Amino acid sequence: MITKVNSLKGEITVPGDKSISHRGVMFGAIAEGITELTGFLDGADCRSTIACFRAMGIDITQEHDHVVIHGKGLHGLTSPKRMLDVGNSGTTTRLISGILAGQPFVSSLNGDESIQKRPMGRIITPLTQMGAYIKSIKDNGCAPLEIGGTPLHSIHYDSPVASAQVKSCVLLAGLYADGITSVTEPVISRNHTELMLKGFGADIKSNGLTASVQGNPRLIGQKIVVPGDISSAAYFIVAGLICPNADLLIKNVNTNPTRAGIIQVAKDMGGNIELLNNRIVSGEPVADIHVTTSSLHGCEISGDIIPTLIDEIPVIAVMAACASGTTTIKDAAELKVKESNRIETVTENLRNMGCDITPTDDGMIIANQKPLHGALIKTYKDHRIAMSFAIAGLVANGETTFDNENCCVISYPNFFETLKALS
Repeated sequence: MITKVNSLKGEITVPGDKSISHRGVMFGAIAEGITELTGFLDGADCRSTIACFRAMGIDITQEHDHVVIHGKGLHGLTSPKRMLDVGNSGTTTRLISGILAGQPFVSSLNGDESIQKRPMGRIITPLTQMGAYIKSIKDNGCAPLEIGGTPLHSIHYDSPVASAQVKSCVLLAGLYADGITSVTEPVISRNHTELMLKGFGADIKSNGLTASVQGNPRLIGQKIVVPGDISSAAYFIVAGLICPNADLLIKNVNTNPTRAGIIQVAKDMGGNIELLNNRIVSGEPVADIHVTTSSLHGCEISGDIIPTLIDEIPVIAVMAACASGTTTIKDAAELKVKESNRIETVTENLRNMGCDITPTDDGMIIANQKPLHGALIKTYKDHRIAMSFAIAGLVANGETTFDNENCCVISYPNFFETLKALS
C-alpha cells in the first residue's frame, strides 16, 4: 500500500543496468577466459540468462551483484540437456536466439505466459535469411522456439522496427557467420551491444543507423563495472519532480543517450533536473542525477526520442498526469508488445486514479487538471506498471494498493524498500 507523502528527500543508488548485465553474461560466456561483472542486476530476468548459459556448460559464480563467468570462447557452448527457460525475459529470449542460431547443435527455449505471447517473428525473419534453422514450435510466431544446427551466412538486414533486441540478435548471429553482417534501423536504438562487443575485441562498427560486425572474432574476457539502470532511476526521477518538498540525488546512473530520453522529456516539461559528475565507466557514460520538486507542463513526445525511453513511458505518463496542460505520446505502438499491452494498462490504471487519458493506436493523450486519487492498481504482472503506479500513489489522495507487488523482482527486487526509506 502507498499513501501520499509530504516530502521526499535523500541520496540513493539503483540496481545495475539490466541490459548491460544480460550482455555481460552472454558475451563473457562466448569469450575466452574470465569475465567479471560488478554491479550486476540480481533480478529475475538476469538470473534467467545465467541459468541458460550454465545449462550450456558455462561455469558462472554469483554473489549478489558480483558475477564471474568462465568463458569457453565463441564455439565452446555445449548442447543443453533440456529446454532453456528464459523466464519473463524478452532480452534473454531474443539475444540468446542469435547465439543459438550459430551453434552446431539444436536447442529449444521457452518462457512464462507473457513470453509466449511476445512477437518473435521479428527475429525469426532475419535469422532465417542468414540460413538459420529457427522454428516457432506452436507455429504462431512466438516461443517456444527451436533453434540451431545449420551454418550461417552474413546479410544486410533492414529492420522494420527500432529494436536493440532485434539488432543485437542479428549481430550476435553475425559473430558465427562468414563476412560482415549489418543491421540498419529506422531510428537508432540502444547501443550497449555495440559498445560492449567492441570492448571484448569484436570488429564492430556503427555508421549512422547501421551497425555491422565481422564474423568469427576472438573475444577476450573483460572486467565490467555495471552502472545503475536509468529505467530504474526513472521512477525516482519522476518522484522527485512531482512530489512536494522533494530533493533527490540518484548516483551512478547510466546516461547513454540511446537510453536517456526521459532526461530530455523531464527538461521539456519544465523539470528541475541536472546531471552531475559526468564520467565514462566501462565504455558507458555515467552521471549522478539531481531532481527537485517542479512545476511541470505538458508536451508532445514522439519521433526519434521514443526508442530512447520506450520502457519509461508508463512512469512518464504518471508524470504527465501531474503536469498542467496536455501531453501527447505518439509513435509508441511498441508498447503493445511489452510484458503487458502498456497502452491499455497505463490507460486503465490512470483512469481509475481519476486522470483524463485517451488511448490511441500508437500512444496516449493525457490532459489532467485535477489531483489523482488512490485506487487498486492492476499490474498484469508487469514490473514497470507496478513501480510506475507506486510513484503515482505518492501524490494521490487516499490509498493506492496493488494486485501484485512481487513482479518488481524482475528488475528491481528492493524497490518498495528504497521508496519507503525516502518517504
